[in-house]
Amino acid sequence: MSGRRLPLATSGRSAMIPAGGADMKLDHIAISGETRDAAAAHVQAALGMALRPGGAHRYFGTHNHLLGLAEGLYLEAISIDPAARVPAYPRWFGLDDFVGAPRLTTWICRTEDLSTLVRDLPEAGEIVALERGDLKWRMAVPPDGHLPFDGCFPALIQWDSPTPPGETLPSSGCTLETLTVAHPEADRLHQRLAPYLMDARVQFQPGSAHLEARLTGPAGPVTLR
Repeated sequence: MSGRRLPLATSGRSAMIPAGGADMKLDHIAISGETRDAAAAHVQAALGMALRPGGAHRYFGTHNHLLGLAEGLYLEAISIDPAARVPAYPRWFGLDDFVGAPRLTTWICRTEDLSTLVRDLPEAGEIVALERGDLKWRMAVPPDGHLPFDGCFPALIQWDSPTPPGETLPSSGCTLETLTVAHPEADRLHQRLAPYLMDARVQFQPGSAHLEARLTGPAGPVTLR
């Protein structure tokens, strides 16, 4: 991928943070599909390995499969669950309007203080409390289900379970090296997030709105789009 890359997100960290401000770092990435199997197959074709069964998100009527990555990260393949009830509100990740081939659509950042972070970044959405089995978490979801900057703004999560999925999933042997966030207004997006984002793997680049993950694994380097 060519083009001008902006400084790593950590370079913007400074006294710009308000007193009591919260940090965030990459938690996982999401590949969306018209079906969960299609999204999982897209990942398997790129990485050469099958995903593990995940589960259903009853509140949003979605379901996923999962793949553990190195350093406590993970990947999810997500879609609308055809067996679930249709919620009376928009689904997260813009899935109500998702069409076309499976692709990397969302990056999710973890924080230890979601309330403060949403106060500082209100465009992230409204906090929703969720649970699935033993997992409990809170997530900021925009009222219309669509993240700002054409979906290139990160979804924000705070895990209330002592051990989040990234720490319990078996490692696939894949490591996320970089996540490129491309957008026509990459400079503005970078400036908005830089005071809070503490993750040198995330890079911002001017261009058409899309995400691109570069991973290394048993089969060598792979780019996932």
